[in-house]
Amino acid sequence: MAVPVAHCCDPIVTVSLPQFRSDGNRLQPNRHFSRCKLNSGVATVPGLTLRRLIVPRNFLVICFASNDSAQSYEISSTAKIRSEVLSPFRSVRMFFYLAFVASGALGGFIATARLIAALSNSSRAAEVPEVLQGLAIDIGAVSLFALLYYREDRAKKAQLLKLSREESLSNLKLRVDDKKILRVSNFRGIARLVILAGPSSFISECFKLSEPFTDSLVERGVLVVPFATDGKVFNFEFEENEEMKEKNARRKRLWQLSPVYVTDWTKWIDEQKSLANIPPESPVYLSLRMDGRVRGSGVGYPPWNALAVQLPLVKGMWSGLLDGMDGSV
Repeated sequence: MAVPVAHCCDPIVTVSLPQFRSDGNRLQPNRHFSRCKLNSGVATVPGLTLRRLIVPRNFLVICFASNDSAQSYEISSTAKIRSEVLSPFRSVRMFFYLAFVASGALGGFIATARLIAALSNSSRAAEVPEVLQGLAIDIGAVSLFALLYYREDRAKKAQLLKLSREESLSNLKLRVDDKKILRVSNFRGIARLVILAGPSSFISECFKLSEPFTDSLVERGVLVVPFATDGKVFNFEFEENEEMKEKNARRKRLWQLSPVYVTDWTKWIDEQKSLANIPPESPVYLSLRMDGRVRGSGVGYPPWNALAVQLPLVKGMWSGLLDGMDGSV
């Protein structure tokens, strides 16, 4: 259970209920239920565990259940369909590679039988060079197409793993304002997200560095998701005067998002760092295309100048056509 801080809440109780089979025997482990409020007249039930968490009213507790065991990425049907769309002829190629391997293996088996027969019969000794040549061709063909199939299969698995990570990212949630929480996937076709993960000092510096490019970034549909890994609260300072009112509105729009369910975000970011062999304490950025796929990532500050120049505008004749062709930034 994770407890991010925000506004007000009532006392929260976590309830652990045992599961039973039809014969009355107890199953393990227990199933945990969260988001249960304690009423004053609740009776005590055997096997029911109540844990009361008293929270000050100037805080908001966001409770959710999570599986403590490590989970590997599961390849969903959506990821498989997206993989087929991105590489439409891969399955056809892999089928023919397997067919050629089977054909070569069958030819090699027949050539081996002929070779044994020729070696055991001196009258057929003249056939040995020809049989050896055919056997060598069969072995070469099997080796070649097996290698091609292995490379294609490895590329398919890497692509599926990448799409699964992107799908896991798309299920993470963002707070737009006090009343609206959306998944990352809800921004597909609407905005290009730039995720920043690092200490609060890193987030504040990114905020300052983005100021000269605010207008260009907003026109290109960029929205920033700042995630402070040290858990500290960072405040964005805006000059409150009439001249800066319009620019401040754009900057607030650019930096309006904030992550919800910190544990899920931390887990996802840590997994990406581990896969990329990046030290856990290193600040990183991740930029997404308009269609939700990962465009690029890196260690340190995001290249605001490159984003402001290379990304297409969200309005105009090319809007929508270039959603998945933003290039690598």
